[in-house]
Amino acid sequence: MLGKKLRDARRERKMTLKDVAAGAEISEGHLSKIENGKTVPSLPLLHRIARVLGINLALLFDDTAGQDRPVSRAGERPLIALDPLRKGSGVTLERIIAHSRNNALQCNIHIMEPGGSSDGQINHEGEEVGFVIEGEVELHLDDTTYLLHEGDTFHFKSHRPHGYRNAGPTRARIFWVNTPPTF
Repeated sequence: MLGKKLRDARRERKMTLKDVAAGAEISEGHLSKIENGKTVPSLPLLHRIARVLGINLALLFDDTAGQDRPVSRAGERPLIALDPLRKGSGVTLERIIAHSRNNALQCNIHIMEPGGSSDGQINHEGEEVGFVIEGEVELHLDDTTYLLHEGDTFHFKSHRPHGYRNAGPTRARIFWVNTPPTF
């Protein structure tokens, strides 16, 4: 489904595999495998592809059809698995604010199993803030790693390369808000 959405977005923009692959700094063959569902891109690679296509990553994972709901109930919020190859080990996002093209904010709870990570660093437009709900998290920001614990917070401009990893033996959760929405 992810690959099909990427292919559809590329075709809507009348871009070739070569155009997108060059912009995302990958081979045409690799992009073709992603579009055909034969491989799953890392989160940093997915960000690069989305940037070339001029789309928000949320569009690739959105199953809410842009519903604008002022209230979302516990247990009813969408969960987005970021690591389908590891079958449940890794990172899952619990969408706090339903995706809408009209939202200025994006808010998720990043749920990380032990060892789960963002699989590298990304950078993009915007600003981010987070609150560690539980667990131990390494926040990689530029060339510095910060070890965060329950109750710790962070804030940074999104153009700085950033990533994260669950550094503890138990599940970690971060309440994460960014603007503009990028995922």
